[in-house]
Amino acid sequence: MEILIVVVILGILAAIVIPQFTEASTEAKESRLLSDLQTVRSQIELYKIQHNDNLPGAGTASFADAMTKYTDVAGALAAVQAPGDGVYGPYLQKIPTNPWNDSAVVTEGAVNPIAGTDTGWFFNTVTGHFQADDTLACADGTLHIDL
Repeated sequence: MEILIVVVILGILAAIVIPQFTEASTEAKESRLLSDLQTVRSQIELYKIQHNDNLPGAGTASFADAMTKYTDVAGALAAVQAPGDGVYGPYLQKIPTNPWNDSAVVTEGAVNPIAGTDTGWFFNTVTGHFQADDTLACADGTLHIDL
């Protein structure tokens, strides 16, 4: 009888504690996503300042290359792999991984084709808006985090 009481008490405690861990995990993912968005967006602004108000990917380098490698003022990959006269970057060590789908792939374009794809991020080449593919984040298909 005592063992049965202990098992029931442990079951009640588990029912209380397990949802707390799930909520903490979701909050950690949201926090990481917001931090990554803030970091990338600030580096996009720095890129624009150093590249005559052009967005990453406007030159011959892709968005990912423009953000993680050395580029010249025209947005092409630089021959010299060190900052100096007319050579800028890198702005990020690597493209962050989206915590909701574990993808670091960046899709670029004027229209967002991202819904339901396996890409991690979308970069709008017209507006410069950088956002996460957050379709897996909530039960209704959205995370509703768009800063």
